[in-house]
Amino acid sequence: MSLIRCRPPCASPMMADMATTRRADMFTADGRPSDDDPREHRLRLGDERVTLAEALRCLRLTLEIKCAGLDAQAMARRAVEPSTMSLLGLVRHLAETERATFRVLMAGQDVPRLFCSPADRDGDFDGAVPDPQVVAQAWDAWHAEVDFATRFVAEAPSLDITGHDPLNQHGSGGGLISLREVLTGMIEEYARHMGHADLLRERIDGRLGQ
Repeated sequence: MSLIRCRPPCASPMMADMATTRRADMFTADGRPSDDDPREHRLRLGDERVTLAEALRCLRLTLEIKCAGLDAQAMARRAVEPSTMSLLGLVRHLAETERATFRVLMAGQDVPRLFCSPADRDGDFDGAVPDPQVVAQAWDAWHAEVDFATRFVAEAPSLDITGHDPLNQHGSGGGLISLREVLTGMIEEYARHMGHADLLRERIDGRLGQ
């Protein structure tokens, strides 16, 4: 019985080029950490609250970085059909999520939604039109909600305080949810959407980020 040795096919020039080159990102030509990246300047070796808050802060910074230098037309440019997702839609969606999570769920405030309604549950993405005023309003809303959330977390007596989530809108299973769980959930929410933002930004102008 003879053994036949299989030889891997020769790599095409295109495949070889893809394996050996890397496009420059927003801060460095080689993709390594850079002092120009604001996310590199963070608190290290903190306690649980500091660690979670810093992780979320850096993800929020990533959203701003991904949108830097874009006009209203680019901000509202949608992903591949049938998706309605855009960078502007993400800003509006995350402002809505911050508000529902920290103001309503954790602080117990009775405030209206920013962009969505029972008649248009996807108003955050549907209303992301290429208008400079719409872009400015989205950023104003997002910054206001992030500022509130940051203060709330910093001033909370502990991460064990709870909000009531009877409809299971925040992953509680339909009951109480701790601030610790909320922060973990928000980190997950941003991390997922920053993957979307990577692709959206690259499609607009080819720009990448660490």
